[in-house]
Amino acid sequence: MKRLLVAALLCSMASLGFAQKTTTVTTTTKTFNGKDTVTTVKTTTTTERKHHSEKSSGFNFGVTFSRFDLGLTTLIDNGSFTLSSKNDFLSYRSWKSSNVGFDLLQFGYRFSPNFKVYLSGGFDWTLIRLRKDITIQRNATALTYITDSIHFSKNRFSSTYLRIPLSFEFRSKEYSKGERFRFIVGPEAGLLLGGRVKQISAERGKQKFDDDYHFAKMRYGAFTRIGYGSMGLFAKYYLNDMFENSPAQEGLKNFAFGLTFGF
Repeated sequence: MKRLLVAALLCSMASLGFAQKTTTVTTTTKTFNGKDTVTTVKTTTTTERKHHSEKSSGFNFGVTFSRFDLGLTTLIDNGSFTLSSKNDFLSYRSWKSSNVGFDLLQFGYRFSPNFKVYLSGGFDWTLIRLRKDITIQRNATALTYITDSIHFSKNRFSSTYLRIPLSFEFRSKEYSKGERFRFIVGPEAGLLLGGRVKQISAERGKQKFDDDYHFAKMRYGAFTRIGYGSMGLFAKYYLNDMFENSPAQEGLKNFAFGLTFGF
């Protein structure tokens, strides 16, 4: 996961293009009545920045690496940021519970230089750092856990989704250096790829257990992004429950917010 994050950050960096005209000096020497006359002609130096020509409208499709989200995730228990007693076993470390995601494919239509719509596809991870020394059980009829007698230095409960957002993007005119203000809003669907429990302890070392852990097979919600240039803020809220076929977790939802890179 750490290697993936490093590679993602490197890919989100873009270079700026420049064009430059250099100074030229032309010297002409003429001889008149045995004397040399020197004439010098100079041209000035100018530097200009390349800008991509704006297209008023048109379809676009291709591979991309954009909208790299890096933020925090928060559980909302029936409208409350405080977990109820039946969900207290999911108590988590707020500053170590994160949301990471990015888009890899995109298909859209640009209506004007200031508005476009596109459907994209990518991956999204929710990484919950549990406080308690518990182990979420695999292949259980509902979300179930046992309390362990050892201490875990890391006890992470995570899900991986294929994310499919539909974006409505509003853009300002270009300012200096070709940058714009951007506001994006839209719905997002997600298909579950898997769940995982990762634990580290002195007694057992590093352990990983994969299962669906009753995470919702399909989730849906809404998102927004706002920023300037290639960096901004994002927020995502999922409307359906985090878990399915687990009655005790009914009404437990997921909210994420943080930084986004590469509009």
